[in-house]
Amino acid sequence: MIIDAKSPSLEEMVYSRLEEEILTGELSTGDSLGEISLSQRLGVSRTPIRGALHRLAEEGLVEIVPNKGAKVLGINVEDLIDIYKIREKLEGLASALAAKRISDGEIEELTEAVDLAEFYINRKDTEHIKELDTVFHSIIYKASGSRFLERTLSELHRKIKAYRKRSLTVPGRLEKSAAEHREILEAIKAHDSDKADALTSKHVMCALENMISIN
Repeated sequence: MIIDAKSPSLEEMVYSRLEEEILTGELSTGDSLGEISLSQRLGVSRTPIRGALHRLAEEGLVEIVPNKGAKVLGINVEDLIDIYKIREKLEGLASALAAKRISDGEIEELTEAVDLAEFYINRKDTEHIKELDTVFHSIIYKASGSRFLERTLSELHRKIKAYRKRSLTVPGRLEKSAAEHREILEAIKAHDSDKADALTSKHVMCALENMISIN
């Protein structure tokens, strides 16, 4: 797909496109990111390409070597472990806050996400399940009532999308994850902050153990 050269923010579009390709695994660790080849592929000049690559380097997703160009770093296993350890604490906090602050409408949305996930598990529809996993966590982030917590967790969740997709292929993980979501839902509905915190933290670490097993 060629990026529209008439866009008022080419650098932002190039950055978003390359970040998405890195996070989804379309671009792999070690892949070269030459300005000329990217310019030809995306249909833009080298200036926005250069700016986007520097932003990705600041984010730690790309390495720029003087006189050699840029290459993909991506998210490695060590990064993954760090992200999950952070998520364990913050996701638990988000669920604890949600248990106190969640609205009736958000409880309905969370319940629907869990019900639909269980429905699609019976049909082995991993694409819908993956989408509903994101929906489930996003509702909790919002229900926490903390804009900063919501933004931070959404960003961390997005960073590991490639690993999350792969983890769904592990036999039994879909069913186990859905059962864990159901338990978290019930704790939040009961407004039990401590239980919601503990169950969510456990859920995150179970997900990490599952992902490490496939790497």
